[in-house]
Amino acid sequence: MAAWRLRDDDARELLGGLSSSTFYEWKKNPERVLEVDRITRISYLLGIYKALHILYGDKLADEWVALPNKNPIFGGRTPLSQMLAGGLLSMQTVRKLLDARRGGL
Repeated sequence: MAAWRLRDDDARELLGGLSSSTFYEWKKNPERVLEVDRITRISYLLGIYKALHILYGDKLADEWVALPNKNPIFGGRTPLSQMLAGGLLSMQTVRKLLDARRGGL
């Protein structure tokens, strides 16, 4: 989240709509058991982060989620706004897109 310079509100939303108190408690005490939805969200976000760093240099990889994108999936919106609006399914779509690019598609 820090590499993408996300606002805490956006980070909380990507993690499934965490309350402020829960989010800050996680930051203080990250060792905890998570439910499947949170693990899936974190997995997608880590996969997106990793794929971006494989595909692009560090600077572009960290800026990519906040840049307007002409791919029909995004319709000119930023990947971040798409993931915030579409939740888990949008994160999955972004991850699949980047994995396909890594595979040469």
